[in-house]
Amino acid sequence: RDLLTFLVLFDFLYDSGDTDAVIPVTSTRYSIDALNLPTVKPWRAWYDEGQVGGWTQEYSGLTFVTVRGAGHEVPLHRPKPALTLIKSFLSGRSMPCLKRVSHSDS
Repeated sequence: RDLLTFLVLFDFLYDSGDTDAVIPVTSTRYSIDALNLPTVKPWRAWYDEGQVGGWTQEYSGLTFVTVRGAGHEVPLHRPKPALTLIKSFLSGRSMPCLKRVSHSDS
């Protein structure tokens, strides 16, 4: 209950490398699901310079982000996507989406 109160009072970011053998993404997702937090934005890919940077899901008071190709120490394994993650969180924005380019006939 104290953890849930903390999460409601403060926005919280939890990141995980998708190749992390210490704390696997699946285990983390099960643990977050056990909190029964309302989903604000469903599970989706996020992008860094046009490439999939990982996956993310936003809950009320918590954002879970995976970083593709990172192990247990995300900034050590994937510094560029880790920086994108931190910048997005500190600025209060969701993880970047892929920008669609539309071509017009005119």
